Amino acid sequence: MADVTLNNIVKTYNKGEVKAVNNVSFEINKGELFGLIGADGSGKTSIFRILTTLLLPDSGTASINGFDVIKDYKTIRKNIGYMPGKFSLYQDLSVQENLDFFATIFNTTVKENYDLIKDIYIQLEPFKTRKAGKLSGGMKQKLALCCALIHRPTVLLLDEPTTGVDVVSRKEFWEILKGLKQQGITILVSTPYMDEANLCERIALLQNGSIMSIDRPNNIVKQFPDTLFAMRANDMGRLQNVLRSNKLIKSCFSFGDFHHVTMDSGELTMDNLEKQLIESGFQNVIIKEITPTVEDCFIYLMGNAMEN
Repeated sequence: MADVTLNNIVKTYNKGEVKAVNNVSFEINKGELFGLIGADGSGKTSIFRILTTLLLPDSGTASINGFDVIKDYKTIRKNIGYMPGKFSLYQDLSVQENLDFFATIFNTTVKENYDLIKDIYIQLEPFKTRKAGKLSGGMKQKLALCCALIHRPTVLLLDEPTTGVDVVSRKEFWEILKGLKQQGITILVSTPYMDEANLCERIALLQNGSIMSIDRPNNIVKQFPDTLFAMRANDMGRLQNVLRSNKLIKSCFSFGDFHHVTMDSGELTMDNLEKQLIESGFQNVIIKEITPTVEDCFIYLMGNAMEN
């Protein structure tokens, strides 16, 4: 049986005018690291609040460990760990005081579950007397995770845990999650960072409250329907305008130093396009075939959803 199950969940706001979650269904298997991937406003936080029993769905059902989020909310709250997107611990309490407080709420102690949080706690220990509000972003993140784990939950729900922290802290955090997964904890994590999608076993791509695709990241990439090219020239702004005005170009989006482009390869080749661009006055033209990323797939699926 799946540890987390959602069936046709719908959640609206503003008297039904805003549909934050639109008929969402998915399952997360025991011990799985599952990612909800989407931009702000895609419905991630509403889904998390429903699963943590903080918000009632308009329709549909959801369960954790077989317990219904409405009827069995007290049992669920004892068995899950939750880390909201915004740091929500007591800023005026020290690191140790926050840990002791949350352990007491769940009738346990830091010592009793020390083996679970040991690797994280070791990094926090030098700052255990420092007030939580005075910690760096990365250390706040680790403290919040410790507090979410202090009662040894079976399911861990992390809503955008790496937003606003530096790249090194993000990398360290995902290494911690891998370790927790090895201890059998089921993890649902949301993120707006597409590069983090590849760190999950399975992902759901979410846009405007609807799931566009659910699969392993590499399987989603394999489903990209076109050959993808990366293009660069001396005037990137004009290059984008020229490419988008070409009827044989299917799509063109900016990705760092390049534009990612798909085209009608039956009528347009790399050599022909390069010749056209040079004739249009572009210099230092680079066109190369590349492997799509999850972000490329997300943009493609989003375009399809908008057309339909």
